[in-house]
Amino acid sequence: MEIINKVANSGLVTFDWEDFYPKNPRVFIDIAPFLHEGILLLEKPFRAALEEKDWSEFKDTFVALGCSTDALLPSWTYTLVTKYLQPFCIFCSVGSLADLERDIFLQLIEKIDVSAYKDKKVLLKGCSNHSIPESAYSQITLKLLPIVQSLSFGEACSSVPLYKRK
Repeated sequence: MEIINKVANSGLVTFDWEDFYPKNPRVFIDIAPFLHEGILLLEKPFRAALEEKDWSEFKDTFVALGCSTDALLPSWTYTLVTKYLQPFCIFCSVGSLADLERDIFLQLIEKIDVSAYKDKKVLLKGCSNHSIPESAYSQITLKLLPIVQSLSFGEACSSVPLYKRK
């Protein structure tokens, strides 16, 4: 008896995050150590501390900026820190590492050319070697739905149908 690969013959095209995933390190920078007693931003010492820091250690990284204390910070705080990171980091976001990952994927999805999926049966691969934010699946779905013939989620052997063009 001949073994037939039904998945290979289905015309299914897989959208796999591994094809797009940026592998550069993700780093969280806590600005509390730059603050007076970890909670008060005194502008001159804050600027001096930022100036003295060797920011090159963040070369080719994705950076999340946050504060581990309940400090009340002026709205320009993270903007000033970003000025020092800009020559080195790939991307910078304010918030946790999870927030950073979400923002990386939102930026990534904007750049993905989905024309290869036009009029195709597309499977959004559900598992990955990396943690993919749920919002990334939502956003890529928004981008794919107008152009695909059908869209499902999961693995070829056990997928959940999401959409089929009528």
